[in-house]
Amino acid sequence: MNRVYIKTYGCQMNERDSEAVASQLAARGYRIVRREEEADIVLLNTCSVRDQAEQKAIGKMGYLAKRKRRDPDFIIGFMGCMAQNRGAGLLDRLPDVDLIVGTQRFHHVPDYLDRFREARETGVPVPASIIDLDEETGSQNTIREHLPDRRKVSAFVSIMQGCNMACTFCIVPKTRGSERGRPIDDIVREVEELAARGTREVTLLGQIVTSYGRGEIPPIGGKSPFVQLLERINAIDGIERIRFTSPHPRGFNRDLAEAYRRLPKLCEYVHLPLQSGSDRMLRRMNRPYSRKKYMEIVNELRRNVPDMYFSTDIIVGFPGETEVDFRQTCEVFEEVGYDMAYIFKYSKRSGTPAAEMGDQVPADVKEARNRELLGILEKRSNRRNQELVGTTQEILVEGPARKGPYFTGRTRGNRVAFFEGSERLVGELVTVNVDRATVSSLYGSLALAGVDA
Repeated sequence: MNRVYIKTYGCQMNERDSEAVASQLAARGYRIVRREEEADIVLLNTCSVRDQAEQKAIGKMGYLAKRKRRDPDFIIGFMGCMAQNRGAGLLDRLPDVDLIVGTQRFHHVPDYLDRFREARETGVPVPASIIDLDEETGSQNTIREHLPDRRKVSAFVSIMQGCNMACTFCIVPKTRGSERGRPIDDIVREVEELAARGTREVTLLGQIVTSYGRGEIPPIGGKSPFVQLLERINAIDGIERIRFTSPHPRGFNRDLAEAYRRLPKLCEYVHLPLQSGSDRMLRRMNRPYSRKKYMEIVNELRRNVPDMYFSTDIIVGFPGETEVDFRQTCEVFEEVGYDMAYIFKYSKRSGTPAAEMGDQVPADVKEARNRELLGILEKRSNRRNQELVGTTQEILVEGPARKGPYFTGRTRGNRVAFFEGSERLVGELVTVNVDRATVSSLYGSLALAGVDA
């Protein structure tokens, strides 16, 4: 009764939350297993950003419920954003679910599973379904544990929870609550512990990560709390690379743009969500910037780091999006020259203003616009990778590739690279001569003198 499998849907925040829960469970004596077939307990950490993610989680839980009917001791539960959003309503469709835990109560999961396990072992009546969706002051400080027996070359570090924005398409403020940041010293201590265990790259996480500390930590010397945090982490021995996600354009003031030039460990890769290149659509989305302002940010970043890599988020088919609006998005897409993009077809999220808007775009139009942007992205990504052929790139070695005789790692620009190597190089920075490239990957050979594959 102590083998747990956690399946995660959605973003890096959810991945980090799942890891923290797994670590807390391991500290209680639970075994974290890699296959659901091996588990006595299966938890689904859910996402509500898109309907498709919710439907996948509901479908998976329906499948698990069939097993529970054959094995009443089997425990199944929902965690995360969909659990927070739908709450007890999930039991109307899935009455066999044992546990529904919201986004601010992850750290109570071990207590609840202990209650189920104690009931099984003592023969007392099993508790009814447990539902915990309460808000909790300080919950942002509970996502700090990492699995102790797994060395991670690259690790996620949650620095805040919640969102104070009011984008008309987004359910996150409802599911994650208002912005709450962790103390800088606590975050630095976590990163120092990771570095001591062999982590070489950290990715700082927040719903709007660049809002970190706003209204809680005063600016110093014109530097925002987020830039102050970046400086502290840049000074930690053992950490070689720093990334962060997901920001908001309004967080990119001059101090952050200059940080890319000043801080050698801050990788020259930035995720800068656009959502739309149409000012009219941006107003309907309640995104507080214009196309002009967005391009000013891009240009400021490139002034500081000419070879900056850019990724973005785009929504196609937002209510009321005309062909003219979409063409303006294509223009920005081409002008920036994104190296990576997450392109989403708009889907209604109940409880958001956009779900009630008129002028919903037909599915076939959304699909055509999605394909067109993906085509632009593929050409740009392939061209950028081909430009790297014949160059040498610094690679952080992550481990063996899933297929073939290769090892794999990433460039500072977040491009995946494959090369012949050995286990002793895992966690090391190596130089690779790039000799060929595809749309998504680089291939090459070790270039440093005296380094054996």
